[in-house]
Amino acid sequence: MGLLNFPEKIETERLWLRRLRYEDAEEIFYTYASKPEATKFMAWPTHQRLEDTRGFLQYAVHSWREGTDYSFSIRLKESEKMIGSIGVMHDQGKIQFGYILSPSAWGNGYATEACTSMMALLRTFPSLFRIGTFVDLENTASIKVLRKSGLVEEARLEKWFRFVNQENQPKDCALFRLPL
Repeated sequence: MGLLNFPEKIETERLWLRRLRYEDAEEIFYTYASKPEATKFMAWPTHQRLEDTRGFLQYAVHSWREGTDYSFSIRLKESEKMIGSIGVMHDQGKIQFGYILSPSAWGNGYATEACTSMMALLRTFPSLFRIGTFVDLENTASIKVLRKSGLVEEARLEKWFRFVNQENQPKDCALFRLPL
């Protein structure tokens, strides 16, 4: 399973999804990565310093080249303002994805728009056999986004994942997949 031919820029009705670049560090840090309310349900720790974000971007740029992780900023079309990001981890035909938005962008349908667009793109890759993600059962907003984006709940898993920003306590999660 080689590289997926992802475009560097994806257009939706109101958004641009753009490949993450080193130059995005400050926007990422101040928009969402340093905000505990935004990172509560993330698998990675809230960024404490801009250097944390720069380290993530080194990983993101390298992983894109390797074909293992394709990360995009989510930007408002009208202003180019970054409001979040969406990423796709690729493991030999199996995809796990995730997204995060700035709290200031919550409740506007942007996550659903970005996620729906990404699911449509992923469906075009014939080498993919599984597309999915998991979510803390307390993250009801993301559960709604996933359902609106065409994913189906596959399982509920008791004490399945330790979220670093929730004191590493094992949390109940829902596993979602995109029917192919």
